[in-house]
Amino acid sequence: MTDYSTIDFSPLVELSGDEVVTHSFVRDVPLSGGRTLALVTLDNGRDHTRPNTLGPVSLLEFAERMDELKERASRGEIHGVAVTGKPFILAAGADLSKVSEIPSVEAGKRLAQLGHYALGKQAELGVPSFVFINGLALGGGLEIALNADYRTVDASVPAIALPEVFLGLIPGWGGSYLLPNLIGIENALNVIISNPLKNNRTLKGQDTLDLGIADALFPSAAFLENSIRWADGVIAGTTKVSRPNVPGKVERLVKWDAAIGIARKTLESKIGTVAKSPYAALELLRAAKSGTKAEGFEREDDVLSTLIAGDQLQASIYAFNLVQKRAKRPAGTPDKALAKPVTKVGVIGAGLMASQFALLFVRRLRVPVVITDLDQARVDKGLAYIRDEIGALEAKKRISTDEANRLRALVTGTTDKADFADADWVIEAVFEELAVKQDVFAEIEKHISPTAVLATNTSSLSVEKIGLKLEHPERLVGFHFFNPVAVMPLIEVVNAPATDEATLSTAMVIAGKLRKNAVITRDTPGFVVNRILAKLLGEAMHAVDTGTPFEVVDHALDGFGLPMSPFELLELVGLKVGAHVLDTHHAAFPDRFFESDNLHRLAEYGTILERDAKGRIKGFDKGAVKIVAGGTSRMTAEEILRRVEDGLADEIKRMLDDDVVHAAEDIDLCMILGAGWPFQMGGATPYLDRVGASERVFGDTFHHPPVRGVGA
Repeated sequence: MTDYSTIDFSPLVELSGDEVVTHSFVRDVPLSGGRTLALVTLDNGRDHTRPNTLGPVSLLEFAERMDELKERASRGEIHGVAVTGKPFILAAGADLSKVSEIPSVEAGKRLAQLGHYALGKQAELGVPSFVFINGLALGGGLEIALNADYRTVDASVPAIALPEVFLGLIPGWGGSYLLPNLIGIENALNVIISNPLKNNRTLKGQDTLDLGIADALFPSAAFLENSIRWADGVIAGTTKVSRPNVPGKVERLVKWDAAIGIARKTLESKIGTVAKSPYAALELLRAAKSGTKAEGFEREDDVLSTLIAGDQLQASIYAFNLVQKRAKRPAGTPDKALAKPVTKVGVIGAGLMASQFALLFVRRLRVPVVITDLDQARVDKGLAYIRDEIGALEAKKRISTDEANRLRALVTGTTDKADFADADWVIEAVFEELAVKQDVFAEIEKHISPTAVLATNTSSLSVEKIGLKLEHPERLVGFHFFNPVAVMPLIEVVNAPATDEATLSTAMVIAGKLRKNAVITRDTPGFVVNRILAKLLGEAMHAVDTGTPFEVVDHALDGFGLPMSPFELLELVGLKVGAHVLDTHHAAFPDRFFESDNLHRLAEYGTILERDAKGRIKGFDKGAVKIVAGGTSRMTAEEILRRVEDGLADEIKRMLDDDVVHAAEDIDLCMILGAGWPFQMGGATPYLDRVGASERVFGDTFHHPPVRGVGA
């Protein structure tokens, strides 16, 4: 087994450069019976906007403090050690800026070993060790806690997680071994793999207690005092700790491998096999069912070092920086001071999409929301859906009964457009047809105030044309959500030629209040996401139309690592909607976008894929295969992939030349947040650079130097 104390970590210090060091400050706290607790507080000296992170210098200082405390414990000066963080933050994990600069597999392994060396010292103190999770605990921050003997958690902690696989890594400082052996394999699979891949879902304080990650939960007001009192009881032997989720013999012999097998099949069906980190984590979790902790840590060292030095991490960090930094400062955003106040929202339509809008607006803005439709029956159906969804949130304890009642009271329905008179923000969710949207807005404008903002959720129609019948088109803005509305984090805010700065500013402020990431786009067919998807789906249908079997096309684009195949995506958005989007783009750019009569026929037929009773894909529907039969120019998978890559490179270059968005980074941000483009691929434009499509199409690259990642 590796003796971490014999390793020279000084080369990592030389690489650490301008690391913001998270210091380990120690003070003694008196306990009952004359005992003493050494309390270590992690603090980088910055305000709450800069979370504690763990670079090489920070880890070595932590290790040094643990060695000093071990010495004190051996002399009987202290009887327990507890670690906590500065206000509201334990630690946000490793310093990613430093991880991304690791130059080799050897250096990557040394960083993995340093984490085990430092955090593992909590188990070697000779006295009980505790971590008081007082705030944000992500990645290595949670692994600090897992390496201790006991854990308490603040009830109001906003986010606790092991998000590593989302970033092309694995929990490599103990998490992959310690967590499944603490809370069981099924729970660990959710925390380590499922949650990160579900838009980086995190745990709250109560979740960690329920799972058995934390041993006790206390309210914020006296969290530290209660945690110290609880630790005193544990040290004195008067407080007993029960951990019902720790796996026993039956789980290890029967459930463990079965859970791993199910998880593998689920991963393959949902994300394909391009991304490396989820499968690496899966293997570590499989191996964690047996063997020693030292063996588990060595496995983590080997896997983490390979991933750190690999290309997928570099691509992931590029994508991570887009989401964490660029998304929070959208290019072209007007001054927030220009935004108009929104005290009431009107939703035109009461169908599923409109009802989802109403629910989101009332939950996030906490203002009255009124919905309308052609008749009272439709309105009542929409209201019933909204109230049922509020009830479901209440049943899941995501909102209180009082909050549920307040939300229900804020939502009303009407067939009288006069009820929109005092609405400050009116959004439509009606049929995707230009004349329909024009007439709807022309009608509602007669009833609303002169200052009200109008928003259209069109996915591909011209916002300028939608506003042609308005007296005040300057108040109209595109506000394109993605489905499902509550989950997808992107809104494309479309700045039409007539849209004024106050309207655009209001849209951006509203998007922020809805907790969505907004990207401003020009008014052009498909905006960003649908234009790129129309290119991809159009090429897929063109290949089918000219004689290539569904099966060949289905797997030709596997290398993109997208969350679903072209035909799954078409069925998800709806075949009729997909046909409409392709038609719209063909009409706008007939030389570059295909129309597909077969897709219209498939839309009338109703399906492409054959599914079993549980909705799982079995293959291609025989009727659908007959509909597309007859083409004579079959392509190979390689030819299709090359056509799509070159077509996307050409289209994105045109979009940038036309200033549809401000930079290639905005294209990638839209595709990551709106189309599920995998983090490990680093976005569309880095991928196209790496596979040579950019060079082939326009003799240059989107990025200088190109972003490393899969597809090189």
